[in-house]
Amino acid sequence: MNKVTTRKKFSTLATASCALAFSALTSLSAHAVDFKELDKLALNVKPVTVAQGISIPWAIEALPNGDLLITERSGTLYLLRKNTTSLTKISGLPKIDANGQGGLLDLELHPDFANNQWLYITYSSSEGDGAGSNTALMRAKLSNDHSQLREPQQLYKGEHNSKKGQHYGSRIVFDNQNYVYFSIGDRGSRDINPQDLSRDGGKIYRLHDDGKIPTDNPFVNQKGAKPAVWSYGHRNPQGMWFDGENNVFWAHEHGPRGGDELNMIKPKTNYGWPVVSYGINYSGTSFTDLTEKSGMQAPTLQWTPSIAPSDMLLVKGDKYPELKGKFLLASMKYAFISVLEIADGNVVKQSKLLEGIGRIRSLAQSDDGTIYLGLDGQGIMRLDPQ
Repeated sequence: MNKVTTRKKFSTLATASCALAFSALTSLSAHAVDFKELDKLALNVKPVTVAQGISIPWAIEALPNGDLLITERSGTLYLLRKNTTSLTKISGLPKIDANGQGGLLDLELHPDFANNQWLYITYSSSEGDGAGSNTALMRAKLSNDHSQLREPQQLYKGEHNSKKGQHYGSRIVFDNQNYVYFSIGDRGSRDINPQDLSRDGGKIYRLHDDGKIPTDNPFVNQKGAKPAVWSYGHRNPQGMWFDGENNVFWAHEHGPRGGDELNMIKPKTNYGWPVVSYGINYSGTSFTDLTEKSGMQAPTLQWTPSIAPSDMLLVKGDKYPELKGKFLLASMKYAFISVLEIADGNVVKQSKLLEGIGRIRSLAQSDDGTIYLGLDGQGIMRLDPQ
């Protein structure tokens, strides 16, 4: 099943905890265990390269017919038709400010894509006041032959452009009421953006599918606050997933040197960055002595040392029986997939899969259950059960 059927089927938007740390303990707090201590999962699969020539495949989106959409962060949207290895460029993208960690980022199909053809995209845009750029969310209709984007509409553009090249975010998810959520990182301004509700950056946002602001958003009536904000105090969220069956909303984000986090996302909640953190500066110096504070939500899990988490997905179907109902989370830094067994909002077991395969940037599962990986510098791989 693709992300529309695995990521978006919810009875209601609810919040709960998710656990995701270096531990196989039933009860987990912010404890962190070196990933090298994790058991390896015995899974008989063969990684097969299905497309090359993509430097940074930031996102993969499986279409209902088995075609794949792939974003190259430098600014190209590719189509990989089913049972082929040839990439085709899709036309119709807006101007993209590809710099540093910015560029063409996430993809997401509308839950009713089969009828309305809406494709949602996040990217770095230089539109608006000030030099530099910030993250934008748009949608466009994908043509029937999947070769063009039509009727483009920008739904949200973060203000306060910056020349800094880091922390654009960004992932996109839907709930079954057709609300769309997306993230913008702190844009490298940790002491300015995340804790200031009047500024974009360091936030997760919630919109109607047409870009309008929901009247029940938590800050919609707060003077000076950005009305699209759902939660704040984030550093750089690059993984999000809703699980409707268990009523949970997960988001993980990069910490600095240590302190990668997995959080349960609740409306109107402050996740603390940079007032509280388990990380330190890249130079080795400290920027805070606090790992918790009243009024700020502590992480459900944290990784120290940092694993540089990228995409995540909940495995559906029977194609990989050992993975069914488990979460996959990719580590870019240490080149493995973390397989998580979650019960009652806690990780009860964590295992390693495909250690050493490469810097995994993106994950996807198609309607037929096939799992795909996007690897920096390598391209797209398919996991074939053996």
